[in-house]
Amino acid sequence: MIVALSPLEFMRRARRLYGSKEAVVDGDLRFTYEEFFARCDRWASVLRGFGIAKGDRVAYIAPNTHALLEGFYSVPMLGAVLVPVNYRLAPNDFVYILNHSGARVVCAHSDQLDAIDGIRHRLPHVERFVALEGARDGWLDYETLLRTAPSEPVSPADIDENDLLTINYTSGTTANPKGVMITHRNAYMNTVGTMIHIHVGPDDRYLWTLPMFHANGWTFVWTVTAAGATHVCLRTVNAANIFALVGGERITLLCAAPTVLIGVANAPDELRRGARAGVRVLTAGAPPAPATIERIEDDLGWEITQLYGLTETAPFITICEVRAEHATLARADRAKVKARQGVELVTSGEVLVVGDDGTEVPHDGATIGEIVARGNVVMAGYYDDPDATEQAFRGGYFHSGDAAVVHPDGYAEIRDRIKDVIISGGENVSSVEVEGVLLHHPAVFEVAVVGMPDEKWGEAPHAFVVLKPGASADEAELRAYARDNMAHFKVPKTFRFVPELPKTASGKIQKYVLRGGRAAIATQ
Repeated sequence: MIVALSPLEFMRRARRLYGSKEAVVDGDLRFTYEEFFARCDRWASVLRGFGIAKGDRVAYIAPNTHALLEGFYSVPMLGAVLVPVNYRLAPNDFVYILNHSGARVVCAHSDQLDAIDGIRHRLPHVERFVALEGARDGWLDYETLLRTAPSEPVSPADIDENDLLTINYTSGTTANPKGVMITHRNAYMNTVGTMIHIHVGPDDRYLWTLPMFHANGWTFVWTVTAAGATHVCLRTVNAANIFALVGGERITLLCAAPTVLIGVANAPDELRRGARAGVRVLTAGAPPAPATIERIEDDLGWEITQLYGLTETAPFITICEVRAEHATLARADRAKVKARQGVELVTSGEVLVVGDDGTEVPHDGATIGEIVARGNVVMAGYYDDPDATEQAFRGGYFHSGDAAVVHPDGYAEIRDRIKDVIISGGENVSSVEVEGVLLHHPAVFEVAVVGMPDEKWGEAPHAFVVLKPGASADEAELRAYARDNMAHFKVPKTFRFVPELPKTASGKIQKYVLRGGRAAIATQ
């Protein structure tokens, strides 16, 4: 009577209960669940005809389209392993990931065909190249293959819940990216935990503002289906598209990194005016600034919930759970609480903040330690990298690399990445705290604070600032504002004004680029 814990169970249930319900919207395309899963069946048949079987790798390089979403069901049906690749990477990155993962089939969007054509000779193990859109010479056409495939439902392969479901590659900084091995059990447990805490239901309409390739869209590729809700695809993420679809498609729920929220919070009045209220927004990937939370909740009437996790934890392990006492707090204080990473999800397992000796830090809101976790959502390890796996799992816990404190109420709050904590004159400076203060300044759109070598203090904070369109501020003004609102040793030594901040495809600011002074951050 034991059934493997797998996201394919969500597909089975949705097929029975929600067949005639709208499942996917992608521009002018609309599919019911019956139509959507029929397409998944046909694509699984095509892949089986290619010789794809249990354990084989199938890679996708595409923005948020219905075809990519179909891959999250078709590939696992065969017991094969999906490799969703960041489509914004450089060709050399594609070479490394496709070769390292051992992908036999590559499915690419039309925007990536040129890049793949330029590296084909470096991909000896790839047997088939499929164009999801815009097929041309040398590429198989996805839609043509679907039309000629058998329409009968595909019987899923015999799957163990500890089998690999996906390999998700983390963003490389100074080294090659690591392949995070997520199992069927990992994804199933995280999906269930998300549904319990977020209360996703059949009436929800989910907007794909988050890349599906990023930690499997925070498992919403399966969570939306498990709830019988509607996927609304969004290929290009900007404030104009978000507001248009929130209104036009009656969106109730979306996920977004804090950088996307900043764009929403500071969108022109003509976009924000009359925006649909009541949208639930889940944010993770980096600590959001309380100022951003205040603007979105107060001005738009949207509700923000902060979660925390990593690709290696499938991804969520904590949530800033709302409690009755939070409603009694002043507006600014409530926003500060909502910016915390919070408490364990019921499915997360054990999450602790520990010091260098491995013991839990006191819950005093001041003592900094590292977030560690163990439980059913933690990855199986890094693919073909036993040394990195052993280092990540030392002491019987997965080590996140995130520095945090725990408040007396048990809510964890990230202060920085361990490597990003600035030690200035013997004092620990949290770049996240400094950024949060500066984001309250009316002229500041985005800011990143990093530590750089300093002759006197050993290390000192430096701020990179993006101003709002039409706004003005100079270094003296921001320094005075910072000194009025934080301890003086935390005030950045310099303020550098830049047109934009370097980011990953999932919206995380690349602080290593800022520390390196790359040309990408040339001053205005």
